[in-house]
Amino acid sequence: MLGGKSILLGISGGIAAYKSAELVRALRAEGCGVQAVMTRAATRFITPLTLASLTGKKVITDLFSDASDEDTLHSAIAHIDAAQQSDLLLVAPATADILAKFALGLADDFLSTAHLAFEGPLVLAPAMNTVMWDHPATRYNLMALRARGARIVEPSVGELACGTVGAGRLADPELIVESVREALRCSADLQGECVLITAGPTREALDPVRYISNRSSGRMGFALADAAARRGARVIVVAGPVSLPTPNGCQRVDVEDAQQMHDAVMDRLPEATIIVMAAAVADYRPVSAASRKLKKRDGLPLVELEETPDILKAVARRKGNRLLIGFAAETDDLESNARRKLESKGCDWVVANPVGGATGFESDVNQGLLLSATGEAVRVEPMKKARMAARILDVTARARTRTAA
Repeated sequence: MLGGKSILLGISGGIAAYKSAELVRALRAEGCGVQAVMTRAATRFITPLTLASLTGKKVITDLFSDASDEDTLHSAIAHIDAAQQSDLLLVAPATADILAKFALGLADDFLSTAHLAFEGPLVLAPAMNTVMWDHPATRYNLMALRARGARIVEPSVGELACGTVGAGRLADPELIVESVREALRCSADLQGECVLITAGPTREALDPVRYISNRSSGRMGFALADAAARRGARVIVVAGPVSLPTPNGCQRVDVEDAQQMHDAVMDRLPEATIIVMAAAVADYRPVSAASRKLKKRDGLPLVELEETPDILKAVARRKGNRLLIGFAAETDDLESNARRKLESKGCDWVVANPVGGATGFESDVNQGLLLSATGEAVRVEPMKKARMAARILDVTARARTRTAA
């Protein structure tokens, strides 16, 4: 995947800078070229000679390099040259300082200047003290960078150099390389597609106060929306009642109950080329909701239920050559129940998720099994929902290419 690709590797000044040597080896093993750029502070933690030996290239450490050195990018506009000659900009470790510079568009050294001149995929692997990582300023800068399309490789949790235990350790090199691989593979493979996504739960009113619902947080659907938009798609999110920010570049339609979600999906179906039904729609609703709050003193109410609209099946009947992906949240017999849903609902793919443990509903981690109507099966180990969204869209993009062909 990375063979022949050119990576501009920025190394900023933190104790994790020593790990950049291992990262260079991993990138080189993937077959790509690496041009290292070090901030002045980074040279206090690892020498440029070490990285030059591993990359086979002169390491850039200053905005104004020595023009007498033939191995140095010594053009007066070297930061432009470096940006134009690279397929991807990776910063690992990315300190709080460099994140702030990138977020604000500051340019006072080679790395920050090259960032402003670079138009390709950006991957940032932060590493810092836990308190710095959790600081509102850092969180704000990360939000701004994500909104512009940067991929953030979240730091791991463990013991830090300062003795603190918490989030802030540089992610493992294999995770960083995987993010680089995904960024290069996925930069625009959904360009021209319109992806319609449902997310979150629905609420079916019992009375003006109470409702029937489920534990869905909407995070998986919103992760899919964010990832699809980053990959060039026009994205419409039909969202049940969730308190999540709208992913950058996505159109959002808020609904409350299953009937509203059904109507919103059907209204927008003609625009869509890919439909991802990630919402956890309540299967039942009261035949009639009470007009005022039910009182305990009135005794136990008798609630008659009826089925809600089957949105997935309704979409399948009208999908034409669109790609339809359903979700199945299961507590037992994951694969058999998912295959039953795949066949009965008329989906092209079903994403089956086990729920009830540490993954799935109310968690930022998910896992599952992707099953296709043609017999394909892709197992996904536990991972952050953002990463799982990327895996699902990898499958989606390939399937859509086959469908279009």
